Amino acid sequence: MAFREYKIGCFMFGFALSFSMFVTIFLPGLDISGMSSTKLALEKQLTYGWETGFNYYDPFLQGKDKPIKVVLSKDPRTGAAIDKTDAYVFPAGTHFPDGLTHDNILGEKVQAVSSSKGRIGEATEEAGGVFLVRVDADDTPYIEFATATRGWTADAVLKAADEQFLAGSGKTMFVREGCWWCHTLLPEETQDWQTFGRPPLVGDFNGESPTTFGSDRKAPDLLHVGARNSSREWMTMHFFNPRLVQPHSIMPRYDYLWGSKDAEGNNIDLAAWDKEYMAYADGSEVYPPEVPTPASDSEARMLIDFVLNLK
Repeated sequence: MAFREYKIGCFMFGFALSFSMFVTIFLPGLDISGMSSTKLALEKQLTYGWETGFNYYDPFLQGKDKPIKVVLSKDPRTGAAIDKTDAYVFPAGTHFPDGLTHDNILGEKVQAVSSSKGRIGEATEEAGGVFLVRVDADDTPYIEFATATRGWTADAVLKAADEQFLAGSGKTMFVREGCWWCHTLLPEETQDWQTFGRPPLVGDFNGESPTTFGSDRKAPDLLHVGARNSSREWMTMHFFNPRLVQPHSIMPRYDYLWGSKDAEGNNIDLAAWDKEYMAYADGSEVYPPEVPTPASDSEARMLIDFVLNLK
């Protein structure tokens, strides 16, 4: 028995050594920058914009310098009905993601189609504009600069939008509040996919900074959480006080992200809310207090938008 365990141990050591040599010698020779962007990568770049983190443009991580994702059901220029379309609005001065400013980010073919058919070379950060993610006849995803190809201006698109998502600013909240300390954005290549959705591909991350993979999983993976639960009401309660929807949750409250006013402009009194909640928790009240609807410019709304956008 001891000899067999010794042989197994030697085999495992040899395998680990061989794998280490493979990673050290072979992988550096791969041109990772040549990996083509997937459609998802293009959507993420245009949703999140430029780097999310401590930078000169948003030193206190307040969600500044970010694009706005919108949903359209009519042409912003003509008013004609169109199929439901996601558009990405970059107000003038908003920094573009690396895929729009560096030739080697999108991948050779995606870059070529985005330049020729999508006319992204005509876009400037100073003027801003509107972008779409399209797929050509060869199934190549590409970015279309809709301001040049369709005459869609940022102001017109924002006015015509059925919905607006501040998911780019919300990713800043996700990073700042440490959500990735407990939640990963990286389902494993195991039976995880049956619950948490398909594992990501290498090309899904072109131009994204940071990736917010996470390194621990004290709570569920969130990469596709918006597909599992698209209820804004549930998310609102969950972030305000997780115990409202999951009594034994260890997740902290994020009620402070609501600020001082709700969506109707009413003052938010957290102390009074807590008093009502404790009465509900000890059985004195049948129903919990109502959770305030986040204001349209609140950090809570940004974070909820980010999570709902994860599909």
